[in-house]
Amino acid sequence: MTRQRPVDLDRLARTFKALSNPNRLAIYLEVLQQNRADVKSCGLSHLIDKLDIGAPTVSHHTKELVDAGLISVQRDGRFIRCTLDDSMREILHEFFARNSNSADR
Repeated sequence: MTRQRPVDLDRLARTFKALSNPNRLAIYLEVLQQNRADVKSCGLSHLIDKLDIGAPTVSHHTKELVDAGLISVQRDGRFIRCTLDDSMREILHEFFARNSNSADR
């Protein structure tokens, strides 16, 4: 089994901490779902409407997800769009794929 570098563990810990909040997890899952539906970005107004979370709360939690490297945001005039950070998504995928077999032992 390949050992992860401490930097990877620190990055993963920040990511898991960000996702431990139910609102942030809901936002991340909605952005992920939009990505799977081939909608490459998800607007904050969509998140507010879909998740029934107030604008200040969505804004705060979105910033936390950006800081954790899970999503990125782009401003398009008055609109803010969220997209998945593909590199972090790959890191998470590799982490779970690598560690899923060890739980069976």
